[in-house]
Amino acid sequence: MDMQVNPSALGGTIGAIASKSEAHRLLICAAFADGVTDIDCNTTSQDIDATAACLRGLGARVTRTKKGFRVVPAATTARRALLDCGESGSTMRFLLPVVAALGCDASLTGHGRLPERPLSPLYEVLIEHGAELGSQGTVPMPVGGKVSAGRFEIAGNVSSQYVSGLLMAAPLMDGPVEVFVTEPVESLPYIDITCAALAQFGVEVSREKYTQDSVSGLLFRIPAGARYRTPGSVRVGGDWSNAAFWLAAGALFEGGITVEGVDMRSTQGDRAILGALALLGARVERGARSVTVRPDRLKGCRLDVSSCPDLVPPLAAMAACAQGQTTIVGAARLRIKESDRLQTVKDAVNALGGHVEQTNDGLVIDGVDTLTGGEVDAANDHRIAMMAAILAASAQAPTTIRGAQCVAKSYPAFFEDLRALGGSCQEV
Repeated sequence: MDMQVNPSALGGTIGAIASKSEAHRLLICAAFADGVTDIDCNTTSQDIDATAACLRGLGARVTRTKKGFRVVPAATTARRALLDCGESGSTMRFLLPVVAALGCDASLTGHGRLPERPLSPLYEVLIEHGAELGSQGTVPMPVGGKVSAGRFEIAGNVSSQYVSGLLMAAPLMDGPVEVFVTEPVESLPYIDITCAALAQFGVEVSREKYTQDSVSGLLFRIPAGARYRTPGSVRVGGDWSNAAFWLAAGALFEGGITVEGVDMRSTQGDRAILGALALLGARVERGARSVTVRPDRLKGCRLDVSSCPDLVPPLAAMAACAQGQTTIVGAARLRIKESDRLQTVKDAVNALGGHVEQTNDGLVIDGVDTLTGGEVDAANDHRIAMMAAILAASAQAPTTIRGAQCVAKSYPAFFEDLRALGGSCQEV
């Protein structure tokens, strides 16, 4: 699907969609708990649905309800299931250690760029502990053997999803589990989301600074006997990652934009969008469960996104329209997302008349007075399509976004919500 987005003034109030990060984790915890769990989840997406489908493949009953999901754990785990992760990196990286801990000889498959995305060093750590895995990059990937409890050591600068997967697999193992994450530990807030989900299901994770053989890091411990216990019902919070696009747009249009249903105390790392917007010169008004962003004198600055790399697209949209130069650092991991996101952010902004250059771990963005509009290839990356749409609304002429259907990966109703905020767009 190609979408034409026309210049239009955005403004108004929109509700936050459900957090994909929280939904993945709560679904997995619920699927292996000791009873039925109702999950309040006001929206879904292709990635969330991929996790739900994989859990059904493992024997859980996961059904949609008016409020979200009802999860009935399987009495016994299904064996030799083929689990389709779609294009969801979270689904693949979370369920790989879970399946290995269950010892059910399942296979994992995926589509798009997912088979190309790395699994090391998680792959090697699981093999060290008893997993029998197919070759990386091949799909379906057979997952045999059974991972034993003990100490897992993993680098903290590749993907926090590896750590989260190990922590969620720990209650399925026999014996105590320690996960030593060597420094630098990037995207730590995503590990915090995992620990919060585990705590809701009765699994307490301790964490401490730790040094082993002169190597420093964080040591996570889950005691023997820890098991998932259903709280009966849980709620998925509003999604800061996707709210960030509307908040960035609020800084570009005179009327400003309010996003409702976001929690100021959330463990989601992308809540850092508020501080980043303030640094760039926007006016940020915080409520109990809402945020309003309005424009002011936007100015370039230096932004370290090592703990929140998914914020780069909305921040790049804002920086493209700010005065002066913005330098984004700590974003090297974006090269292994749905696209090489440093390259595709650069290409998209420049295609609309902006000025962006890449560095080894980030971007240098020189703000321009006006954007021209044009044509953008979304590169099958939901966040590139959303960034392009925000920029297109502020441009001088219409913009065509090629492959805009990729927003369904995390935000199927994105273009409907764009229209609700005054945007003008139509499929072409």
